[in-house]
Amino acid sequence: MAILGTAERPLRVAIVGSGPSGFYAADPLLKAEVVCQVDMYDRLPTPFGLVRGGVAPDHPKIRTVTRVYEKIADHERFSFLGNVMIGRDISLEELRRFYDAVLFACGAETDRRLGIPGEDLSGSHTATSFVGWYNAHPDYRHLTFDLSHEVAVVIGVGNVAMDVARVLSKTVDELRHTDIAQHALDVLAESKIREVHVIGRRGAAQAAFTPAELKEMGELETCGPAVRAEELVLDPVSEQEAQIDRNKLRNLELLREFAGREAGAKPKRSVFRFLLSPIEIRGGVRVESLIFEKNKLVGDTPFKLKALGTTETEELACGLIFRSIGYRGIPIPGVPFHDSWGLFPNVEGRITEDGQVAPGLYAAGWIKRGPSGSIGTNKPDSLETVKHLLDDVPHLTPCAEPSTEAVLRLLQERGVQVVSIEGWRRIDAAEAERGKAYQKPRERFTRIEEMLEVLGG
Repeated sequence: MAILGTAERPLRVAIVGSGPSGFYAADPLLKAEVVCQVDMYDRLPTPFGLVRGGVAPDHPKIRTVTRVYEKIADHERFSFLGNVMIGRDISLEELRRFYDAVLFACGAETDRRLGIPGEDLSGSHTATSFVGWYNAHPDYRHLTFDLSHEVAVVIGVGNVAMDVARVLSKTVDELRHTDIAQHALDVLAESKIREVHVIGRRGAAQAAFTPAELKEMGELETCGPAVRAEELVLDPVSEQEAQIDRNKLRNLELLREFAGREAGAKPKRSVFRFLLSPIEIRGGVRVESLIFEKNKLVGDTPFKLKALGTTETEELACGLIFRSIGYRGIPIPGVPFHDSWGLFPNVEGRITEDGQVAPGLYAAGWIKRGPSGSIGTNKPDSLETVKHLLDDVPHLTPCAEPSTEAVLRLLQERGVQVVSIEGWRRIDAAEAERGKAYQKPRERFTRIEEMLEVLGG
């Protein structure tokens, strides 16, 4: 019998998920001394995960990282199997028949809930749904967002919250030549929103957005930032945090500069508020107002301050709410899942079940560590997982049927149209061609059926 990980019998690894963590795992596997065949699966016909479906359309430079992923995909021992959902089209048990190891890089696909009364009223949305909608993600194409109200609230102070606030605050001309979905641009063109409130549970020093994201909010054509100076007064521990973390210090400098600007200089406002926790959304059929409890920070250790409610409340009339307070993974049948954490339990990427390592199962990215960091953060995270996977090779049980062709036959028998990397490139070219009519980099397909039609399916 050939030794696993040799030219005669390559190590076969299935990577579930084609976002940054998936590609950052594929790269070291393909470059390792151990000979690997890497097959990457995605439930969509298109690769790149949040780089395609989550990055704001007015931040095109961030998406250029896909050039790196495209080069990885060109490797002779790499295959992309798009439009295949693990747990629906093929079970984990079946997948393990064809692969020696399975590495999950499927991210955190759903939003955390606030858990407050009124959260499900019409007009209350997740940030993920809005981002997916304006990025033409097939999961969110059917949604509608009523932008006929003057006041919108974004709960959360991370970069996704800032993306939502910025898209709501920009003019159509500022977005027109990006790759924003045309259906979203048409709705935004009729928007009546004049105020966007961005709300943080803790203080200004604890905000998670980057200075670059914040700075943009002060440079919009028709929307000016507003900050209450009294909410920028720091307690001693927060002051320590700002002195330790340059990004926090720069954020505070920008917020203080915003607080000093002339009120009403522009027709629209983006209002930054801190030390507020939403406790109730009020309304009959739809959102009419949001009730906050004012907080104070407690603790004496930098970066570990907690928000404690004071029982003092404040009400803000609004017609639209976007919740951006974090994300959690979705279970996959057969894979251990920690429900309260919203991820696959693991030790440095080795998936565990009841405290014991589950042989041959691995995790990387948000499904491994939770939703944190930037695109680049996934690289060392994936490298850690791959290191352990390669260390485990002598102990892995070789799969029964080491053949990608056999997987493809099984999926074909089930009527699944698998999209290869070449198929994705045809879809990519078709989207770029569609964009020409709108003078945009691309006009994306919003339905999987449309993508498959390009491939003759």
